[in-house]
Amino acid sequence: MEARVSIEISGGVADVRLTRPDKLNALDPAMFAGIIAAITRLETEPGLRAVVLSGEGRSFCAGLDMASMAQSGLGADSRFDIMARTQGLANDFQQVAWGWRTLPVPVIAAVHGVAFGGGLQIASGADVRIAAPGTRLSVMEMKWGIVPDMAGYALWRGNVRDDALRELAYTAREFDAAEAQALGFVTRIAEDPHAEAMTLARAIAGRNPQAIRAAKRLANLEADAAETLLAESREQGALLRTPNQIEAVMANMQKRPPQFKD
Repeated sequence: MEARVSIEISGGVADVRLTRPDKLNALDPAMFAGIIAAITRLETEPGLRAVVLSGEGRSFCAGLDMASMAQSGLGADSRFDIMARTQGLANDFQQVAWGWRTLPVPVIAAVHGVAFGGGLQIASGADVRIAAPGTRLSVMEMKWGIVPDMAGYALWRGNVRDDALRELAYTAREFDAAEAQALGFVTRIAEDPHAEAMTLARAIAGRNPQAIRAAKRLANLEADAAETLLAESREQGALLRTPNQIEAVMANMQKRPPQFKD
């Protein structure tokens, strides 16, 4: 199977790229397998502090490669059984987006060109999404007579305004980066989203790695006030007076870069 995803790791930051630029990084079976394999590797990667996710070439991801998926026998192969929970809570289609949300470290998506359908859902799995000014986006599934089913609704809840999401899902219309930012699909806009994402990832990598992971667990928590308050206390109790927490305090007091240990 041809590789569809590259990973380069330096200084605790993984630079992950979709590598099918001739097809605008459209999702074929090999791309699904490559993204799932990348997430699986990164889940246990030693020393990992942050991830930047981007697409090579002219676009982030144009969504499903419909012709390729049809040729693969969609529905006949057990890999494509959408009811099977093959990845914990998710199926394989959902994992390529949901897996970035459940990854223990922060993920920053650098989005440019187009992010259509499944591509938009993959970007939405990131903690932060930085888009180039000319980026075109779409909740495109209705164009094909289907609904978003790659974890989009679970990922957009709390980020995207409900009435706007309904309109975009019902119509499949395109919208630009400025509208995407206003509605919550995009965190911010930058002329060079990949460079901006790498700068942010390196800043995150310079913080207490245990505290960063705890902060992501709290951000991912879906619970009532009582459970959330208790979870905050548990995470804080596990961090206080640990070597890395003490190092964060000492480095600030001594005005020097911290030296954290994984």
